[in-house]
Amino acid sequence: MTEDFYCDEVLSGKTKVNRVLETDNVLAYYHTKPFYPVHIVAIPKKHISSLITLDESDNELLLELLGVIRKVAAMVTEEHGACRVITNLGKYQDSKHLHWHVVSGKPLG
Repeated sequence: MTEDFYCDEVLSGKTKVNRVLETDNVLAYYHTKPFYPVHIVAIPKKHISSLITLDESDNELLLELLGVIRKVAAMVTEEHGACRVITNLGKYQDSKHLHWHVVSGKPLG
């Protein structure tokens, strides 16, 4: 995998995704290789490498991203009764593009 799956594959259109919610600056879609029965990823369309590399100039984008995550989490919670919202940093972050997982259910496999 490349360092940035989201820019290289998803946002470029090379990898097709099942969209859940989209704004001008944010995309939420079903994970292409889910680890949970419900596994949605939310990303900014602008490349930002991680939560801890955000600039102050990204505050408006972060608020928009969190608004999308909130809507997706509410949808998943309403349908499935609960969800988790997760982001990874450092060695836990496989793709170096800020992304959040909205998941529900027990891990697959």
